Amino acid sequence: MTEEGDSTPQKIDSFAALRYKDFRSYIGMRFCFTFAYSMQAVVIGFYMYQITHSAFALGLIGLCEAIPAISIALYGGYIADKSEKRKMLLLIFSGVILTSLVMFTVTLKSMSGIIHVGWIIPIIYVMIFCNGIARAFYGPATFTIYAHSIPKEVYPNGSTWSSSSWQVASIIGPAAGGLIYGYSDKFFGISGITATFGCIIFFLVVSLVLVALLRKYPPVFVPKENIWKSLSAGIEFVFGNKMMIGAMSLDLFSVFFGGAVALLPVFANEILKVGAEGLGIMRATSSLGAVLTMLVMTRFSPMGKPWRNLLIAVTGFGLSIICFGLSKSFYLSLFFIFTEGAFDSVSVIIRGTIMQLLTPDHMRGRVSAVNQMFIGSSNEIGAFESGTAARLMGTVPSVLFGGSMTMLIVGITYLKTKRLVPLSLSQIQPPEVAEEEIIAK
Repeated sequence: MTEEGDSTPQKIDSFAALRYKDFRSYIGMRFCFTFAYSMQAVVIGFYMYQITHSAFALGLIGLCEAIPAISIALYGGYIADKSEKRKMLLLIFSGVILTSLVMFTVTLKSMSGIIHVGWIIPIIYVMIFCNGIARAFYGPATFTIYAHSIPKEVYPNGSTWSSSSWQVASIIGPAAGGLIYGYSDKFFGISGITATFGCIIFFLVVSLVLVALLRKYPPVFVPKENIWKSLSAGIEFVFGNKMMIGAMSLDLFSVFFGGAVALLPVFANEILKVGAEGLGIMRATSSLGAVLTMLVMTRFSPMGKPWRNLLIAVTGFGLSIICFGLSKSFYLSLFFIFTEGAFDSVSVIIRGTIMQLLTPDHMRGRVSAVNQMFIGSSNEIGAFESGTAARLMGTVPSVLFGGSMTMLIVGITYLKTKRLVPLSLSQIQPPEVAEEEIIAK
């Protein structure tokens, strides 16, 4: 499949996925949306703290988004499977733009005293809750569009470009938000929150236009039973596939136990003595390692023996966490944070490709929703685990414990999935399982 409709496969190269028009629109849409969304998350948190001076208020922001995003994720996957994806994304993005316009308006009016600050806080919480609802539908819809925008033989290259664009947007979005918020008033005479929301809305509109450029993706799943049986079929499929549930479990537990990033402020202040500047450098170094590794993998794919390489990558992630915990040198710590990000990016690409290859077309939305429920909250739960372990054991012992537990999980996974280790990418095929067979089980 090519842009002109020719079915002759193209030669795989570093830019293979980018040669397809729909994939270019998809990756541009994802970049702009992630850039705007991550920028909004930073400035909303900063703005809320400015007007409330409450750390608890910041915690409620994440809670307001996480509750709907996780609780209706399965329903979002069901809707994605039976709906036309382009239309679905147009509605989702229009909703997110509307919530951003509401927040832009109330923050602008508060500057002139038209709206009292006391009214702004609940309005922002409601808009964030609405964004959480949109997020529950966004993941399954984009998962399906990605799968149909390129041929299956290009999935590894496409996964690399998709993950790289997300990582880059996640790095520069918050940085751009902070700079615009902090300097727009000084240099342009515009309030920080107003200028930032203007930029956010612009990039959201660009992402909406890119969605409009996609072709239509009609549903390949027509439900023949009630919604509960359809949702159960998606869950049964995931838990019945050893490679799929193994990949999801590896990610979930490695992040859960290896959440050393949550403790970086403690290392910066008390162990490495590098202050806020050093903390910023450490946080950027992990993302830098991920981005550079993903760019290298556009040329050198890790999908030769994907399961073997996934186990190696998670092992490297665990070892990096342990070495970081033992390091007393700032520069050595930066090296291990870099390798942690690098190994994590390898596992992200392999896991994403495996999920795409193993998922039948008629179940992509629901499988993506199950994955979102597994992975979506793993960072927050991992941060909680790291904080609790640090309080009980101490900072360094908790990091060493987390890295060791990650290594143990890799070992257990290897023993349970030995037969998957020698498999090549061509040997990983989606099971030809009908919906009715899964429900009948």
